[in-house]
Amino acid sequence: MVLEIPGTRYNGRIKEVRLGQDSHSLTVGGEDSYPFYLFEGSLPHLPCLAMEVWDCPPTDWPQAALEPFAGVLDNPLAWAQKCVQDYGAQMLCLQLISTDPNGLDRSPQEAAALARQLAETVPVPLIVWGTANVEKDTAVLREVAEACQGHHLILGPVEEKNYKRIGASALAYQHTVIASSPIDINLAKQLNILLGNLGVPDSALLMDPTVSSIGYGLEYCYSVMERIRMAALTQGDDKLQYPLICNIGKETWKTKEARTSLQEDPKLGEAAPRGILLEAMSALCLLLAGADILIMRHPRAISLIREFISDLSGPA
Repeated sequence: MVLEIPGTRYNGRIKEVRLGQDSHSLTVGGEDSYPFYLFEGSLPHLPCLAMEVWDCPPTDWPQAALEPFAGVLDNPLAWAQKCVQDYGAQMLCLQLISTDPNGLDRSPQEAAALARQLAETVPVPLIVWGTANVEKDTAVLREVAEACQGHHLILGPVEEKNYKRIGASALAYQHTVIASSPIDINLAKQLNILLGNLGVPDSALLMDPTVSSIGYGLEYCYSVMERIRMAALTQGDDKLQYPLICNIGKETWKTKEARTSLQEDPKLGEAAPRGILLEAMSALCLLLAGADILIMRHPRAISLIREFISDLSGPA
């Protein structure tokens, strides 16, 4: 007598999106079952990990996050090269922190010049991430899109308030867009529909559901991502069948638990391993919720997640 193990019936598949260009491109998506459910479906492309590069020296990072990048924090090009050459980064994410109107308020032209330098220098796909200030991001990302024509960048966050202008520029200059919505499956679907109506092809769209770290609403983020995957795979909702990208490093290292020193609160233990594990654990939760791309910060946390991906995707 043969024992048949019941399984979930899937009638949907995550769309594949090719990132970057030429021999240095990566493809994400393509899965046809829940995350790492290799006993029920396939995982043609493993999740990708992107390392952060800031366009200005960080002023509020804890020491543990600064140490791996000592000597290059004031030079984004050197920082990017260190990520690729020393830490084996698959992708990079240029965080345009300096363009924040409430901060240094650097111009779109400055941001575009730096993005172009990076795109021409580093041999991996490049994400360019704004500050979530709708008006400034619109000006900055449109300038970046034009300056980096042909480099196939990944631009975000693109929100409902600025999707027309950024989406049109990305479409004109052949870039991928990150559709960002505030932790809501219906808003996420609506933005995907709007971008599709604008003409953005399925092959140039990623979803950012907005995430947070452990202890700061991760349960709700996980639930929304889980529902997105359920709708995409078991309900056949083609407006939600896009790869998910999560900017988790930035969210993790700004938390009190990652920043508090041993002297300030001895019961929390050593600060460095605490922050690293907090980032790795938060990233792992998002992987299990369906993340296809994780933007992370600390090389040790990234190494841990690489090990988890290898273990979860390997033979049983």
